[in-house]
Amino acid sequence: KTRDIISFINEHFEENISSGSYDDIRRKDLKLLVLAGLIVNSADNPNAATNDPTRGYSLEPHFKDLIIDYKTSHWEIKQQKYVANQISLKTRLSRTRNIEKVPVTLPNGKLLELSAGQHNILQKQIIEEFLPRFGQGCQILYIGDTSNKMLLRDEKTLTTLNVYMGLHDELPDIIAYNTSKNWLYLIEAVHSSGAINEVRLLELKELTKNCTADIIYVTTFLNKKEFKKWIIEIAWETEVWIADNPDHLIHFDGHKFLGPY
Repeated sequence: KTRDIISFINEHFEENISSGSYDDIRRKDLKLLVLAGLIVNSADNPNAATNDPTRGYSLEPHFKDLIIDYKTSHWEIKQQKYVANQISLKTRLSRTRNIEKVPVTLPNGKLLELSAGQHNILQKQIIEEFLPRFGQGCQILYIGDTSNKMLLRDEKTLTTLNVYMGLHDELPDIIAYNTSKNWLYLIEAVHSSGAINEVRLLELKELTKNCTADIIYVTTFLNKKEFKKWIIEIAWETEVWIADNPDHLIHFDGHKFLGPY
């Protein structure tokens, strides 16, 4: 009973809790333990009211057996078995939602799931359509998912290339690297913002000022309609790729590509 718990705490933990605080014990100290299934309500009548004098609390039988084995040779095995058969309170309280994801296959064949949304649909197109066409042999070093900025981040390779990994909002949406050509692709996926304009280009150059690879700056769009909204923003010496015309690039590179086909 809660009054017995108060007496035990006062006796063994040098507290001075009033015997009239039994309701605080129930609401504050026992509530989460009961929800976690470690403690169970017990009473002569299982349907007894909350204030029934026969109602008390006891250890859940399986949890009790686990505690008895503490510091014995069976402890580790029984603890692992117990945890494997329980749903944690954290999981139950978080009520994780099964939100639709955007599946993506990386160049190395590994599967990832991006959170749903137009931005990540474009990122999927970049990885599965742009890179096989214009970045063959690339490995993905960074993907900035809208809900998980640390979804993929190859810290070791980025550090080797001397790429400054600052704040998440300073990084491009995708970073890819072609080892054989020593090309580093900094790619922005534009849905509502994020085109590589002159200011953004300067920011990206600052992040890569000590980089040992040659840099390629790419702004991507889902379609020409979206590109039209941003065309006057695009910085010189960068590339544009449009997902619904995947076989072509638009070069804002001046004389570099001037010449007959």
